[in-house]
Amino acid sequence: MLNTAFHPGSPDWLDLGSPDTRASVDFYTALFGWTFDPAGPEAGGYGFFQLDGRTVAALGPLAEEGSLPAWTLYFATLDADRTTELVEQAGGHVRFTPFDVFTAGRMAGYTDPTGAEFAVWQPHDTRGLEVVNEEGSLCWAECYSVDAERAKTFYRTVFSWQEQDVPLEGASYTVLTPAGAGSDDAHGGIMQLGPEQTARGTTSHWLPYFEVPNVDASLAIADKLGATVRIPAMDVHGVGRLAQFHDPHGAVFAVITSAKPGE
Repeated sequence: MLNTAFHPGSPDWLDLGSPDTRASVDFYTALFGWTFDPAGPEAGGYGFFQLDGRTVAALGPLAEEGSLPAWTLYFATLDADRTTELVEQAGGHVRFTPFDVFTAGRMAGYTDPTGAEFAVWQPHDTRGLEVVNEEGSLCWAECYSVDAERAKTFYRTVFSWQEQDVPLEGASYTVLTPAGAGSDDAHGGIMQLGPEQTARGTTSHWLPYFEVPNVDASLAIADKLGATVRIPAMDVHGVGRLAQFHDPHGAVFAVITSAKPGE
């Protein structure tokens, strides 16, 4: 499970690029009970979603011309410049080179060889998210890929993730754990997109999951707020009950009520 120890290679930050940040604030604060704390005029409209005063995610306007509304997952690194070299060596694309964010940390953004976008965060004053794996916060990171084997090879080179292939509803699913961490530190997975998904135009992407107390209640709220259901609520044995959405601007995310041990 996710935790704030932030081993190298584990998710440590998450932000949403939106064409209408005010509308996105209204949607996510109503859905998750978050509050929003703007970072100030020098931050270019960037700010922080918080839960009980702790940062759970961030939000900013779309930063690149032609970019689509999306959640971006950041993975912890001790050296963003070295990670950038590894991304290039492994066949990925550097969307933006490493740069310092005031004194908070250093970041860079990439696209993997199958088309999924992600970023890294090298912490300085800001270690990362202040809460994960609790209700209303990030609890899992999932990569859907048009070529899962190629994606695994890429991320193995960049982050040295440990992998475990497990059966899931008739498909193969690869559970990811930071290098050198225990199985309890698993942070996400990689799954092959099916032909029916690619036929509908679905491309490789990372999908954040947020823990909620009741998936069906969250689904009803999201629907009233203008979200579109991508995958309706469903039970996955040993995992929990989950659903996936497009928010009102099209950014994809998921909610889950995780199964308790023994369920």
